[in-house]
Amino acid sequence: MKRLLKYLKEYKKDCFIGSTFKLIEVIFELIVPLVVAKIIDTGIGDADSAYIWRMAGVLVLLGLGGMLFSITAQYFSANAATGFAAKIRMQIFQKVETLTFSNLDRVGASTILTRITSDVNQLQSGVNLALRLLLRSPFIVFGAMAMAFTVDVRSAIVFTVVIPILFVVVFTLMIAGIYLYKKVQARLDVVTNAFRENLKGIRVLRAFRKEESEKNLFEKDNAAFERWQMISGRIMSAMNPLTLLIVNLGIIMLLKTGAVSVENGVISQGDVIALINYMSQILVELLKFANLIITLSKSFAGASRIADFLELENNSAKTFSEIHGKENSDYIRFDHVTFSYRSADADVLSDLCFSIAKGQRIGIIGGTGSGKTTLVSLLCGFYAPTEGTIYYKGKDLSVYSKEARMQDMAIVMQKSVLFTGTIESNLRWGKEDATREEMIAALKDAQAEFALEKGLDAPVEQEGRNFSGGQRQRLSIARALVKNADILILDDSASALDYLTEARLNRSIEKARAGKTTITISQRVSSILHCDQILVLEDGRIEGIGTHGQLLENCAVYQEIYYAQFPKNGGESHEK
Repeated sequence: MKRLLKYLKEYKKDCFIGSTFKLIEVIFELIVPLVVAKIIDTGIGDADSAYIWRMAGVLVLLGLGGMLFSITAQYFSANAATGFAAKIRMQIFQKVETLTFSNLDRVGASTILTRITSDVNQLQSGVNLALRLLLRSPFIVFGAMAMAFTVDVRSAIVFTVVIPILFVVVFTLMIAGIYLYKKVQARLDVVTNAFRENLKGIRVLRAFRKEESEKNLFEKDNAAFERWQMISGRIMSAMNPLTLLIVNLGIIMLLKTGAVSVENGVISQGDVIALINYMSQILVELLKFANLIITLSKSFAGASRIADFLELENNSAKTFSEIHGKENSDYIRFDHVTFSYRSADADVLSDLCFSIAKGQRIGIIGGTGSGKTTLVSLLCGFYAPTEGTIYYKGKDLSVYSKEARMQDMAIVMQKSVLFTGTIESNLRWGKEDATREEMIAALKDAQAEFALEKGLDAPVEQEGRNFSGGQRQRLSIARALVKNADILILDDSASALDYLTEARLNRSIEKARAGKTTITISQRVSSILHCDQILVLEDGRIEGIGTHGQLLENCAVYQEIYYAQFPKNGGESHEK
């Protein structure tokens, strides 16, 4: 929790006012039992109705004053808690935006979603209650005990016995609660992830008729989550009965000692009522405090998880001092690059060595799982090489900031991603100040004439659900073309297009990007025939580099791919 308190600095005034006004409200409450004692001893004892009405008026004023201070405290406490939660959510969002793909893979989407929703909500509730009750409850408990000593020292000794026992019970359960709620939240991550996977893959799940098996798996995860909730619930549910038992035993002891004192003339009947009222106040506040402890237990568990996430570091492969002097004249060069994902059994890419000249058209081809997309992810800086160095413009890629790298690159991912808005707003992701003419030209080059028919202000639903797969791909390509970056990366971005449309797309991109570097990843030979240089990957290794003609003569892997797509009796035109 301490690691997150810095985000409350902006709300120091709200925290101070909220806590202070709560303490003032406490003073009003502590005066009430004394006024009631006066009404009993003087007003009722002397049958003085005027005195009773005067004291009743005092009680009303105390109640109104306490309510006014309470409302004010509630307002400022809520303002601080909601503002604090908003800052935490923004910090988590910003952290997600800057984390390396390695860390994102390790943490997992479901865990991040739990952090920004459930954990932050628990934290907000904890801060709100803490500002209102964390000082108020102990102040009333010890204030009531102090006031009891002003009434009768002998009777007040009961308070000194009851209160320490109550605190031992409450704090013991709090420590257990923090541990248990961490376990509960961890199981919630598992349940959230299972639900998310099923929701995203519902069509595939139904196509393979796996509803029952997935239901059974989810039931197991949900049962484990329920089991930890039940354990934590049972332990924390002991809080209220135990505190009630201890306080009621204290009241019984108080009545016994008070009755003796009244009989001996040491104190009055009104004083006994005041002492019981103070004990009741302690009971009420400790019940509130117990609920506060339960909420704080959840909040501390959530705060620890949030803080751990926010403290994740983006470890670069090298620092500038380590690569100083290792410059290379190639535009892009992979120098003995090896990469493996976290916890992977084997390398995904092994000892890659190749260079790309400025303005070249590069094709990358290989079977599924050969490492094509991973290679591009390394080039974009999404991951850092496990071994070796990637040079860009003569320097190690790691010395460039993320902004500097991506300013020179435009990428179209395997999965086309569009955002809620309009066609125009999506195209402006590539270039914010793009003119209408630039956007129209990009759409034409991307063979997305359908978008021109709909209009640039045509709506785009969440994830582009109102467009077909091929239309989403072409809009994604148009968005990258609008950027007009030095390097364009097309990662299997035409897989949903027919061969004729793809051929037109390749010709238009080649014409529009004359003199600029274009890297095309594909499993179709027809997509990379035009490239100046083709890389053939197989199991993370380069099996061949060269033009189409050279590879067709010298690379067995390329030959296998080519003739699988173009039988020998129909592939002569391509071989020429």
